[in-house]
Amino acid sequence: MAIAINREALQIAEAVAREKGIDPEEVLIAMEDAIQKIGRLKYGNENDIRVHIDRKSGHITIERYREVVEVLEDSSKQLTLEEAHQHDKELAVGDFFIEPLPPIEFGRVATQAARQVISSRVRTAERQRQYEEFKDKIGEVVTGTVKRIEYGNCMIDVGRTEALLRRDESIPRENLRPGDRLRCYVLDVRPELRGPQVFLSRAHPNFMAKLFYQEVPEIYDGTIEIISVARDPGSRAKIAVKSKDNSIDPVGACVGMRGSRVQAVVNELQGEKVDIVLWSPDKATFIINALAPAEITKVVLDENASRVEVVVPEDQQSLAIGRRGQNVRLASLLTNFEISIMTEDQEASRRAQELKEKSSLFTEALDVDEMIAQLLVMEGFNALEEITEIPLEELAAIEGFDLELATEIQSRAEKFLKNQKVALKKELSKLDISKEVQELDGLTLEMIVKLGQNNIKTLDDLGDLASDELLELLQSKILTQEQANDIIMKARAHWFEE
Repeated sequence: MAIAINREALQIAEAVAREKGIDPEEVLIAMEDAIQKIGRLKYGNENDIRVHIDRKSGHITIERYREVVEVLEDSSKQLTLEEAHQHDKELAVGDFFIEPLPPIEFGRVATQAARQVISSRVRTAERQRQYEEFKDKIGEVVTGTVKRIEYGNCMIDVGRTEALLRRDESIPRENLRPGDRLRCYVLDVRPELRGPQVFLSRAHPNFMAKLFYQEVPEIYDGTIEIISVARDPGSRAKIAVKSKDNSIDPVGACVGMRGSRVQAVVNELQGEKVDIVLWSPDKATFIINALAPAEITKVVLDENASRVEVVVPEDQQSLAIGRRGQNVRLASLLTNFEISIMTEDQEASRRAQELKEKSSLFTEALDVDEMIAQLLVMEGFNALEEITEIPLEELAAIEGFDLELATEIQSRAEKFLKNQKVALKKELSKLDISKEVQELDGLTLEMIVKLGQNNIKTLDDLGDLASDELLELLQSKILTQEQANDIIMKARAHWFEE
């Protein structure tokens, strides 16, 4: 039976859809579900009650569906073929007998139930709309209004959606009040039971990069590229840029006339000081630029270990390090290198100590005088293995050496290493180290013995170590942080086997 409720239902659906930003069809489906629930409350939940609202006229049709079967099992949802033919001779087994039902009076309980169903469906549709709208905006900047603040966390109204700016993603000491308009970086969007959560950030490094993207046309059109960003939110930041057009100065373009462009970013970041650094393909030059305004005397780069030692004049050390180590920390993040700052005197003292230690190694192992040992160190030799592996002619070419001396030194190095290997194998036999550790790729015999002496005897023992702990135990000058991590991950590999 069709029940005329004029066009009011359609108008309500359209109004709710506009307010919530969802499809009117979703509201009408919610209304159909609500009336269907009322129908089941009246006629019994066991009945198959279906409701349809005409999308043009607004008429409601309420019907009961029963399936035609040969053997009756559920009289509320089924009827026999004989019963069906009393109503319609053309019905067959498997067809549905559709029975129109009379209008339903909306009492207080029924109205409340309908309201709950509609509200629930509309909220679900609204959440889905919010998720679809923001899932592709991760990594973008949006503008919103502070709606309320709860325990330092801000709820931001961004259009038809409420997003969360957590305290730890806010700029420190930023005093926000309800009604303030601000820009935020969309950090993440997650579908959750209570609706999609849109997480914002003003402390993320990419937020500053996106602000420059908006303020500098050359970055927007791709002429200038942002290579990396490092931030100490609310205090200081560094951004590395390069130009694809040699005629354009990337630093000058980002600064703008009289600093207008960078100042716009600084204002949005609540006065955060921004250093714009010129990127260079030469890593040493890039590191020097990143440490500006400090003057650099020398850079010693170890690319394999991603470490760099920077030597500065005495009066530049505090400037290079920065207040509370801020300048060197940001430069390290920007360049992806671990940077150590030392003065010229400190470097000279360290070099002298290294020379003494390495010379002592060669003096004792090769039974040569200190002058010959220092010559080997100055030529770049760090270990006895390097002396045995170098061609004899190259060793003899060292100033002050001849073929006879080179032959004798190489012979003594080979003899020392051979004796050391015998001693290490003897020690290894006493330590009860597992075969798996002994065969692990990346470990030398000396390293395996040191592990055993420190009670690291199984793959599990080794896998439980952090890379820093492993380096400290081995005290190896040839093992890098990356190699240490690789050894530990190989030791842990059996943890992940099925």
